[in-house]
Amino acid sequence: MEQSKIGYIDSLETMGLVDGPGIRFVVFLRGCKLRCLFCHNPETWDYKDCLKINSEDLIKRIHKYHVYYQNGGGVTFSGGEPLLQPDFLIDMLKKCHMINLHTAIDTAGVGIGNYEEILKHTDLVLLDIKAINEEKYLEMTGKPMDEFNNFVKALNQSNCEVIIRQVIIPGINDNEDYIKELKEYVKKIKNVKKIDLLPYHLFGKEKYNKLNIPYPLEGVPPMDKNKIEDLKKLLD
Repeated sequence: MEQSKIGYIDSLETMGLVDGPGIRFVVFLRGCKLRCLFCHNPETWDYKDCLKINSEDLIKRIHKYHVYYQNGGGVTFSGGEPLLQPDFLIDMLKKCHMINLHTAIDTAGVGIGNYEEILKHTDLVLLDIKAINEEKYLEMTGKPMDEFNNFVKALNQSNCEVIIRQVIIPGINDNEDYIKELKEYVKKIKNVKKIDLLPYHLFGKEKYNKLNIPYPLEGVPPMDKNKIEDLKKLLD
């Protein structure tokens, strides 16, 4: 029998409603290479003080709630960045499929490779777009766009369904020109079912204070949800 893999976990949610279709078991994995200006989960960046769970134990936990996820729901692997733990992620995706559960990953597309194998066992990718050109991506994340582009290339060779997620931030990308450019950019990605525009919020600010990390967008107000609705109309 294949040895169980160890996952470095931030938290688990048994009744998730916003991380994919239906009711979902959500696994928030630790680790992230990016330092996005709007990140609201800085505690997930590293593996310090995290939960360590092996894949056998985790699938048993998921199976306890199996009945809730069968009809339109499933399991979502989020983060942090789930692609940074490819062996554990692949093992869990396979185990979920073995009990006929829909699988999704919520990702920024910046891992350490083996994307083809990961996507082979993934039904849905919730792809977080940070920016759509090299200069802005580096400014927004602190990293070049190369690894993201590698992931998109693998994604386009897969059969995964895709939902695009884009955080909209006042004064940065909350304008018609950006939304129109985003709409054109997304045409390069296969099997996109929809584009979700998510309003920037301040929910993570207190976490930065507790971790003694300067808040990158100090002074930027939360996004006006009415303006978000207007921008969404540009995607029709």
